[in-house]
Amino acid sequence: MRICLVSAEIAPFAKMGGLGDVSAALGKYLAKNGHDVRLVMPFYDTIDARELNIRPVVRARHILLKMGDKTYELDFFKTQLPGANADVYLVGCPLLYERGAVYTTDGDEYLRFAVLTRAAIELCKRLNWAPDIFHANDWHTALLPIYIKTIYGYDKIFQKSKTVLTLHNIGYQGIFPAETVNDLSLSAFYFWFDSQDLYHGRINFLKNGIRHAHKITTVSPTYAREIQTETYGAGLEKLLRQRANDLLGILNGVDYQEWNPETDVFIPFHYSIKNLSGKKKNKEALLKKAGLATRWLQQPMVSMISRLVEQKGIDLLMGAMEGLLRRFEFSLVVLGSGAIRYEQFFFSLQERFPERVKFFRGYDYALSHLIEAGADIFLMPSLYEPCGLNQIYSLKYGTVPVVRKTGGLADTVTLYDWQKQTGDGFVFEHYNTESFTWAVEYALTTFEHKTAWRKIMINGMKKDFSWEKQIKEYEKLYENLMQANDED
Repeated sequence: MRICLVSAEIAPFAKMGGLGDVSAALGKYLAKNGHDVRLVMPFYDTIDARELNIRPVVRARHILLKMGDKTYELDFFKTQLPGANADVYLVGCPLLYERGAVYTTDGDEYLRFAVLTRAAIELCKRLNWAPDIFHANDWHTALLPIYIKTIYGYDKIFQKSKTVLTLHNIGYQGIFPAETVNDLSLSAFYFWFDSQDLYHGRINFLKNGIRHAHKITTVSPTYAREIQTETYGAGLEKLLRQRANDLLGILNGVDYQEWNPETDVFIPFHYSIKNLSGKKKNKEALLKKAGLATRWLQQPMVSMISRLVEQKGIDLLMGAMEGLLRRFEFSLVVLGSGAIRYEQFFFSLQERFPERVKFFRGYDYALSHLIEAGADIFLMPSLYEPCGLNQIYSLKYGTVPVVRKTGGLADTVTLYDWQKQTGDGFVFEHYNTESFTWAVEYALTTFEHKTAWRKIMINGMKKDFSWEKQIKEYEKLYENLMQANDED
């Protein structure tokens, strides 16, 4: 199949969250299975081009793209997706993408990504390459289905192309003033946009992408169901229910070449289901890194790696963690950054419990691997979680997750059952301090029972959430869309 994947982020070139990881993984594993996949993203000035073999695309130089009353000059460059037989095309436009950041608060943010969306289509025209599938991601490229059906509707090269839109986080929708329709070169097609939104003086990129894409996917089956409810739909639940037959939840995979305790290059001691001895040695190394006393080696180490934002359930920790530390013997290591009040909470907790708590502010990729390998318990009490990756890493590393039953967390972690000895974590349902406290207490008291704890660890380590497995779901989706073409 020929697949054009368009995204604001593709790791390692640009990665602000899960979008970059998933975009890169889709490209890598589709190419691995023999598909002709080409990825398109902006050529941000934050991309370190020194070690990349970046070369200009001769057939796509000095392209003038008119957007409303503005004209942008585009140059395309090509490089290879690391570890994959897939080309990444970088859209060069210094006026839009050389701002020292992937995302900005500038007034033309909508244009930066509308240009990306059209640039991907223009590139395919210049290469005379007709994708079977255009795969758009999040609000940034959600107008692609409209552009294909309107401005490029005349072009026979795209006559059979189908569009897929993946919702990575419905909380970010790309809402802008209605008059921006003119800047998008879509004023002649205003009736393609939601009329109620236009009446109220706005347009919503994501909403209109959902209305017009052939298929919509999101990053876990439970999240696909949740976003059809008022609680999680962020105002789009009615539209998503209308398109329920075209909405599919496909769980994100993980790359076990990067996240595997048997081969991880970032941890000092490797271990496996057959020999878990290395895990305790990693715990000792993590205690040393955190400056915590080795006497905590025998007690459970609780950990968290997260953006410190409301979505991640930090308020629950604020309500419960001091009481837990006073009642139970355990250490706590946290890596993350975000809202000032959350950072201040962890700094103050560290001040009150200096021998037991360590807060690493920021993000450190190598340290995140050591935390997964060295900790015993991993916290993800999210308010909502489209998929989540760290709980899947934790399962692989035998670091038992404590999660709230929402989104991808509900699809990947199951509550441990003492009688059946099934399950691989500790799951709570209600978003409140009492439920979270119950789950952490359950984990801490179970840790004392070494046989049961080992069983929980092994149950999790046996699970397979590899991209090799998950990519088949995307292939099936694409094939069904192409089959619809054949039937037409």
